Amino acid sequence: MSVPNSSNQSILQASRIVQIGNLTIGGNHPVRIQSMTNTNTMDTAATVAQCIRLHEAGCEMVRITAPGIQEAENLYHIKKELNKQGIQIPIIADIHFNPKAAEIAAQIVEKVRINPGNYVDRNRGKVDYSDKEYQLELEKIAKRLNPLLSICKANGTTIRIGTNYGSLSERILAKYGNTPKGMVESAMEFVQICKDFGFQNLILSMKASRVKIMIEANKLLVEHLTKSGNYYPLHLGVTEAGNGDEARIKSAAGIGSLLASGIGDTIRVSLAEEPEAEIPVAKKLVNYYARNGNAVHQNKPKISIIGKNDPPVSKMQYAGIPFDELLIRSAVDFTLQHQETDVRDILITNQGQTDNAHLETLGQNILQALGIRHFKTEFIACPSCGRTQFNLISALEKVKKHTSHLENLTIAVMGCIVNGPGEMADADYGYVGVGPGKVTIYKGSSPILKNITEQDAVQALIDLIKKEGDWVE
Repeated sequence: MSVPNSSNQSILQASRIVQIGNLTIGGNHPVRIQSMTNTNTMDTAATVAQCIRLHEAGCEMVRITAPGIQEAENLYHIKKELNKQGIQIPIIADIHFNPKAAEIAAQIVEKVRINPGNYVDRNRGKVDYSDKEYQLELEKIAKRLNPLLSICKANGTTIRIGTNYGSLSERILAKYGNTPKGMVESAMEFVQICKDFGFQNLILSMKASRVKIMIEANKLLVEHLTKSGNYYPLHLGVTEAGNGDEARIKSAAGIGSLLASGIGDTIRVSLAEEPEAEIPVAKKLVNYYARNGNAVHQNKPKISIIGKNDPPVSKMQYAGIPFDELLIRSAVDFTLQHQETDVRDILITNQGQTDNAHLETLGQNILQALGIRHFKTEFIACPSCGRTQFNLISALEKVKKHTSHLENLTIAVMGCIVNGPGEMADADYGYVGVGPGKVTIYKGSSPILKNITEQDAVQALIDLIKKEGDWVE
C-alpha cells in the first residue's frame, strides 16, 4: 500500500476533525465511503430500501437529493424509517438552487452539500465585474448563506462545499475562467464566509469528469489550504464518469492516485449504474490506497520504461492478479508514473493471462481516461439521482451501443438540467433530461432539439450527429 509522504502526514495531523453521525472524518481517521440514491426522494419506501441496500453493501454515508422544500421535509420521514429499522447511516442532503431547502434539511440530516456555482449565484449573462460589483456579490452571498450557517451550528450539521468543474458561477468564470483555479477560488470564497461567521464544520470537494482536471484541482486546493494553515477534510470523486470498465478506470485514476498521495478523507465512485455497484470499487480503492487500507501488495508490479519508443512506453508486469484488481491497480500505477515521467503509452502484462487483446483494451482505456490518446467515443454520464426523470442507465447503454465508434467525439448523457448543460461543456453533443420522459439534444452548449420523447431521443441524437457531418460508418 502506498504511504503518504511526510508533508501530507503533517497535513493530516493538522486537519480539522468533523463528526458526521457516528463517523469521525479528517486527520488520521479512516477514509469513508459514500454513495447517492437514484430514487424519487418523495418515495420514502423506495429511498429507504435503497439506503438499506447501500448500507449492507458497505456504504458509510448516503446522499439524497433535496431539490425543493417538500423533498427536504421528507428527509425526516426517510431518516425516521431508517432508524426504525436499526440503520444509523448518516444522510447527506444534496442542495442546488434552493437555500430554503438547505435550511430545512440541515435540521434533519447530518450533512448538507451545496455547490457554490449554483447555490445562490444566478447566471444573468454578465461577463464583466468591477471590484466593487464583485465584493457586493460576495456580501449578498454571505447574507443568504448565514441563516444556513446558524442552523448548522445549532444542530451540529456539517456542510460540504462541493465545487464542480463546468458549474461555476458567472462571477467566478468572469475572473478565473472554467479552470481548476476557478474551482478552488469558488470554494474558498464560501469557506471565508463560513469562517467570518465562526462556522468551520466543513468538508470540501473538487470534482470534474476529466480526470486530470479533478487531480489538478484537488492538488491546487491542498496547496492553498496548506499555505493558509487551515486544512479541512476533503471528499474525492470523478463526477459523470459513466459506466463499465471505463468509469471504474477514471475513478481509480483520479481517486486512487490522490489517496496514494495521502489526499482524501471521504470518497464516492460515481457510476451510471445502480448505486450499489459503486461500493465494491470504492472498497478496493480504500483497501489498496487509503491510509486505513489493509492491503499488503506483496506482488508489486515490475514497472519499467521502454525508452526506444517515441513516446516512451510504460511496461507494467503484474503477477497474475484478478482482472477487477488489475483494472484498478494499473490505472493508479500508470497515473502516478505519468505524473512523474510523462510516459504516454502503456503495455500491461499479467502472469497467466493469455487474452492479450483484453489487456490491450485495458491499456487503451487508461490512456483515454487520462486524455492522452483517444480510441473510441468519450462518454460523460452522470450517475443519476432523484432529480432524474427518465431511465438514464438504459439510455446511456443505448447511446453507447450506437455511437461508441465515433472516436473523435465526446458525448454527454446527463440526468437533469441542474448541472447537465454546464458540466458537459466540453462535450460535442449532449443528451440531457428536462422532464418526465423528455430529453433535449445539445450541440456543444446549444440546445438544438428540445423536449424529445425518451423513446425517440437516441435516434434524434444520431440524426443530429449525421446532419452536422460528424458521423462515420
